[in-house]
Amino acid sequence: MTTIYDVARRSGVSPATVSRVLSGRRNVDPELSEKVRAAVAELGYRPNGVARNLRKSSTNLWAVVISDIENPFFTSLVRGLEDVAQTEGYHVVLCNSDEDSAKEAAYASAVLTDQMAGVVISPTSTAEGVHLLANAKIPLVMIDRRVEGVEADTVLVDNEHGAFEGVKHLIDGGYRRIACITGPRKVSTAMDRLAGYRSALRAGGIRYDKDLVRHADFREAGGYAAMESLLELPDPPEALFATNNLMTVGALECLAKKGLRAPDDIAIVGFDDIPWADLVIPSLTTVAQPTYELGRTAGMLLKDRTASPGRPPSTVTLRTELHIRATSAPKK
Repeated sequence: MTTIYDVARRSGVSPATVSRVLSGRRNVDPELSEKVRAAVAELGYRPNGVARNLRKSSTNLWAVVISDIENPFFTSLVRGLEDVAQTEGYHVVLCNSDEDSAKEAAYASAVLTDQMAGVVISPTSTAEGVHLLANAKIPLVMIDRRVEGVEADTVLVDNEHGAFEGVKHLIDGGYRRIACITGPRKVSTAMDRLAGYRSALRAGGIRYDKDLVRHADFREAGGYAAMESLLELPDPPEALFATNNLMTVGALECLAKKGLRAPDDIAIVGFDDIPWADLVIPSLTTVAQPTYELGRTAGMLLKDRTASPGRPPSTVTLRTELHIRATSAPKK
């Protein structure tokens, strides 16, 4: 393992100078700082958090890196993971990447520096942190999203099937001009749910119209802007499938602001159940994910990976469930 002394020798400075540079102190000559950082990058050196704190010599921490802490989807998921962690003698550290690849990479570096026992992560679109963790061979479980080229334990839901069922329900209700608000093109869940939407249209004999599809950011503001854009079409949609809960909320906010109502003006099915979906008027039709089970399964996989590091990676795919409520009532 590369040490601070190796970095000092490579950069031609003292170990104390290396320590000052890595701790972010400003009383170091910029030229020397640059030499130290170059040596750190070249040698792949990481400060040893265990060495800094002997009490942490045997870590019992799992990190869970989620992509959006404001999304209620992750609340039950983290609870499922934590229940397994507590049973197995681990504590959970919650990290929010905020769909920001730089934050994700920073958290991944912190996990490695502090030598945490394992990580459960919902990757960002570029998955920089996932690649960092995978290359370091730390016990790793991906949730909600796949990352191409990374072989790791993964827990997903059947996104394409869930989307298919949601859109088929709208078609069975007599709707033909059905729009879709999905997420970023680089995110697997967004593209899987779009594929399910297209499959349902095809099965229903409806031609796919790219003008009825919007790629947003999986957030309320993105859902609002996408809905507004769809309403501005010369021939607006008569139904909407939104591929996550926050974008569904944004779409509903847009409709309310324009004096429109579901399902009278536009029928709506959202992906992800929402705690208050039964309480609003009209109640919201959703494709529900087994979020607690997602977290619990991820915890079990992480436990097994820690016990058997050499076993082949496995992927667990859980089923969704369509909850039919008022916003998708049949077309009049």
